[in-house]
Amino acid sequence: MTRPGGFLACQTPERPLGIYPLVDRADKLRPLFEAGMTTAQIRIKDLTGKALEKELADANAIAKTYQARLFINDYWQIALKINSYGVHLGQEDLAVADLSALSDAGIRLGISSHNPSELHRALAIQPSYIAVGPIFETRSKHLTHPPVGLANLRQWAQNLERPVVAIGGIQQQHLAETVQAGANGIAMINGLHLNDMSQPQSLQTLIQIFNAAYQQRTLAND
Repeated sequence: MTRPGGFLACQTPERPLGIYPLVDRADKLRPLFEAGMTTAQIRIKDLTGKALEKELADANAIAKTYQARLFINDYWQIALKINSYGVHLGQEDLAVADLSALSDAGIRLGISSHNPSELHRALAIQPSYIAVGPIFETRSKHLTHPPVGLANLRQWAQNLERPVVAIGGIQQQHLAETVQAGANGIAMINGLHLNDMSQPQSLQTLIQIFNAAYQQRTLAND
C-alpha cells in the first residue's frame, strides 16, 4: 500500500508538529503562521468543485510561503493535484484513498484513531503521524467515541513508532499535561476561539506553553 518505510516523516526532534490548528478557510492561516505556528490543517465542509479546489490551492500557497506543514483534510485527490505537503484521513477514508499515489508523490499522511484497533490499522500503513482522540470532552461535534484521556494517550504514545497528535477538547490549560503525556502535536479547534486567539500574543502564548513542556519532556527522556 505504501513504499518501503511508509510515508515521509513530518517532524524532527528539533521541530515537532507543535500547536496544530484546524481551520476552514485559507485566509485564517496567515495570522497563525505569522505568530510562529508551523503546522495546520484545513478542513472544509461547505464548498465543492472549483471553489473547493481554489480554496485548498490558496491555502497550499500560503503554507509554502511560510514553509509550514499544511495537511488537507479528506480531499486527497486535490492534494495530489496541487502537490500539498500532507493529507489527513479518517479511518473510513483508508479503503478508498490511493495511498500508493500519495506516498509516491511524497505527500505526508496523518490518520485519525480512537481506540487500539484503529491504532493498529493506522500503524500498518506507516503514516507520518497518528492523531489520537478525543482526549477530553469536545464541543466541536457530537462524540461518537468516548474520550481517550491522558492515561491512554501516555500508554499509546509510548508504544507507537510515529508522532502522536492529540485532538479533542484541548484548551490552553490542558496543553502542558497533554504534551507531557507524549503528544508531539496538539490539534486545536475550539481552543483557538474560546481563548480569543485572534491576537498574535495569545497565539504565541500557546506556542510557548507547548515548547516549554516539550523541552521538559525531552530532557526527562534523555
